[in-house]
Amino acid sequence: MAGIDIIIILAFIAYSIYSGLRNKDAASKNLEEYFLAGRSLPGWKAGLSMAATQFAADTPLLVTGIIAVSGIFALWQMWIYALAFLLMGFVLSSHWRRAGVITDAELTELRYGGGRALALRGFKALYFGTVFNCVVLAWVFFAASRIAEPFLPWNEWLPVWLFGPFTALVQAVGVNLSSAAAGTGLAVTLSANNLISVLAILLVTTFYSATGGLRSVVDTDVVQVFIMLGATLLFAGIVFVKAGGVSGIHAGLQNIAAAGTLGGISPSQILAFTPDRAYSATFPLLALFALQWLIQLNSDGTGYLAQRSMACRDERQAKTAALVFTGTQVLLRSLLWLPLGLGLLVLFPPAANLAGDLLQADREGVYVRGMAELLPAGIKGLMITGMLAALASTVDTHINWGSSYWANDIFKRLVCQAWLKKEPSGKALVWVARGSNVMLIGIALVIMTRLSSINQAWQASLLLGAGMGPILILRWLWWRVNAWSEIAAITVSALAALPLLLYVPDPALRLLIMAGLSLTASLAAIFYFGPEDRKHLHGFYKLVRPKGFWHKIAVECGDHTHNGARRLLLSAGAVGAAGVSVFCLLVGAGSALVGSPPPAFCPWPAVWITGNLALGLALCPVWYKLGFKLETH
Repeated sequence: MAGIDIIIILAFIAYSIYSGLRNKDAASKNLEEYFLAGRSLPGWKAGLSMAATQFAADTPLLVTGIIAVSGIFALWQMWIYALAFLLMGFVLSSHWRRAGVITDAELTELRYGGGRALALRGFKALYFGTVFNCVVLAWVFFAASRIAEPFLPWNEWLPVWLFGPFTALVQAVGVNLSSAAAGTGLAVTLSANNLISVLAILLVTTFYSATGGLRSVVDTDVVQVFIMLGATLLFAGIVFVKAGGVSGIHAGLQNIAAAGTLGGISPSQILAFTPDRAYSATFPLLALFALQWLIQLNSDGTGYLAQRSMACRDERQAKTAALVFTGTQVLLRSLLWLPLGLGLLVLFPPAANLAGDLLQADREGVYVRGMAELLPAGIKGLMITGMLAALASTVDTHINWGSSYWANDIFKRLVCQAWLKKEPSGKALVWVARGSNVMLIGIALVIMTRLSSINQAWQASLLLGAGMGPILILRWLWWRVNAWSEIAAITVSALAALPLLLYVPDPALRLLIMAGLSLTASLAAIFYFGPEDRKHLHGFYKLVRPKGFWHKIAVECGDHTHNGARRLLLSAGAVGAAGVSVFCLLVGAGSALVGSPPPAFCPWPAVWITGNLALGLALCPVWYKLGFKLETH
């Protein structure tokens, strides 16, 4: 790297450390200040923070691999989550705000009663806050090692006495953390380099996250997302021009197809947005794409998305956060990644005899190779900083979110209140949160050593949470949902995971079966065990004033003007209109940008592009009125 590249990276590191120190005193007061920034965030800031977290260092590598292996249409498995983001904003963000909880696990006891609710709270804190969370962190660390490998040659910079222990550690553990063939001297050296890189990144990220809490996480996230968007725009422009623009990309795809290294997928299938033109658009796959946003455990915002909503200063700002997040996450970053992924495929064609996970891993690595070989000094430094910033934004969010479970749900609720029968001080809880950061990172590093590709870890995380989504949404909207319904969904998922992995090779069908089994078990538990205690439901209703089907409880609480069904209908209309708006703008602008073929029912590209853009813009005042004007009255 050139001197200017190193200066850019060091400047970002200095800002991150300063952010942690600046917010240290406020974050040290109590858990609400540490994890929710005192519920003071403006919506735009919270939304950009969510976008920075999901921008991630691993996601552009994953997208590059998916485009090459399955085509643009396969990215709908990521884009469809816009519906979940909008549902959280228009329907549930007000509920999360009014609940006044710090974690989604805490909501379990607020919504349900009795010892089973406490047990469920503890289980969710351990399972989702540690197991699931650490799987996500592991694939982020895996991506970090691939990104840092070409740019951070520590073996050339460090003296032998300092570099040697890391080499010895890699050899003793016996894992390959590099892209080189295992068992070679090069693999050992690169693995040691990558280990040092990951540890250095984690040291800085953990420092500002643990010191300044959510305020520092959000402050750095906002800077990170602008760096990443700007750097990616420059990278995409350079790659697009070098690939010859739209015509050059199309010609290059034809040449690669003629060479037989695309695994049977045609150029038009790579470029397609619609299922009739796509590669291997089977019914199970289409069904999964349509339902994936609903069946996953974060369908109601559970996790760090809800954390950002709860940290907003009011309900309107929480809605704004979801909209900013959706626009940045689904629309803006995708329009940067489409020409970039296609251009890299043309400039660095796949080698022969690669298929499946090997082809996926090879294509994921091309993103970093393009950075190393195509970018000039300065822009390369900006892009490396952007990738490291994206990595940091994901890591800081996940360790902050994960530690919230350990401090608020495990230590405070289970250890202190339930077992020791005492109340811990706010500062003690903050120190527990800071200490748990290190534990979560250690677990994730162990998991990282067992991964072969980012897509492998992503698919595993999808199965871990499949089937939880519907019941998590229903608990807000329907008074009859009980704790046993969540317990049933989790139990069935745990029992069914291994048989499905062994006997159902199709990932889409596997997830659909898991979702069906979990939902069936949840509904059976609802009707068998009946609703929660009335007194408990009355307390929840008075606090949250939920939308949906709570009329009976509302009347019992003396609220004879309950209009939850109408409010839900208006909010759902806003979700649908905003979702169609975002998807139409994405398809229209994306098709124009990369020259994608229109669907068979509209064979005129200009009409298809113009129609999508026009409809997307025309729906903007519709969802604004439904979500911000009518629903609040």
